[in-house]
Amino acid sequence: MELQPPFRKIIHVDMDAFYASVAELDHPELRGKAIAVGGNEVRGVVSAASYEARKFGVRSAMSGFLAKQKCPHIIFVKSDFPRYKELSAKIREIFYEYTDLVEPLSLDEAYLDVTENKKGNPSANSIAREIRQKIYDETGLRASAGISINKFIAKVASDINKPNGQKTVHPEEVLSFLEELPVQKFYGVGKVTAAKMYNLGIFIGNDLKKKTKEELVALFGKSGAHYYNIVRGIHNSPVKPDRIRKSVGAERTFEENISSENFMLERLEKIAEELERRMLKNQTKGKTITLKIKYSDFTQQTRSKTKANFMQLKSEFFPVVKELFFQDPLINSVRLLGISFGNLNTEKKEPVWVQLQFEF
Repeated sequence: MELQPPFRKIIHVDMDAFYASVAELDHPELRGKAIAVGGNEVRGVVSAASYEARKFGVRSAMSGFLAKQKCPHIIFVKSDFPRYKELSAKIREIFYEYTDLVEPLSLDEAYLDVTENKKGNPSANSIAREIRQKIYDETGLRASAGISINKFIAKVASDINKPNGQKTVHPEEVLSFLEELPVQKFYGVGKVTAAKMYNLGIFIGNDLKKKTKEELVALFGKSGAHYYNIVRGIHNSPVKPDRIRKSVGAERTFEENISSENFMLERLEKIAEELERRMLKNQTKGKTITLKIKYSDFTQQTRSKTKANFMQLKSEFFPVVKELFFQDPLINSVRLLGISFGNLNTEKKEPVWVQLQFEF
């Protein structure tokens, strides 16, 4: 089965080691060195690592202690989110010079639909090259890009020639590209799913393609239908420029594990104050409050409650937080606490139609 035109032109732009690269940009003495953003050699979690650190096996979400073991000469630097947001905004402005169809995924990556673009340039490949060069000229940061007919393939392609490179998968190359692609490279296939696929003799896209939709659904549930489609180049999700935030939260990882409930409540008070600031800044309110607890053994609990009315101020939602905190006994000392809002007033609601009764 061949893919049928017309084809969209989608670019996935992904900044190279963004947090670590910003640290190098602002502190030139760090360039070329093994850097971990966040955490330290005693505790804490690495948020990002430079490519030099990655050579030693340091990865995001790894404990600082393990990162130090893997790379004894690693340098830990603190996160600087105001600076990341500042640079991310500049990068996003560059995107908007080419198209209004921009779907940010995070501070350091986004999809762009350039099928119809402001420059009138028919080549998505040259647009991606221009954007990457402009990002470097205006910020000093490097980016990689993937270009293809849909978001899924563009996302996979952007990782192929990292760092500071790009990969275009043309329409006529899509099927062969996917057939030869190792399943662990498929965006959305994690380590657990990949291991399950290996046990089933599925190692590359062509192996996956031999399975029927019914077989894949039986093996992987709803995701099975997704795998059936993407290996055939079918992924019709459009670039959505109006992505709506579905949650707002604040959390804190502690330098030392906490066992005292009184100390935990004090920390939750501070977290609640930060969350209130974010809610007010974004003019956001929510009905569902969630308490996140991560224990010293890295197990995690979430406890949620939904109220009838929207909440925004600490005075409104902190009593709910306390109620959730005391809902169940703690099972260990605590390394992280967080509070988040869901069910926000920014979420789109479908209209509800009510049949009116008339007397005749």
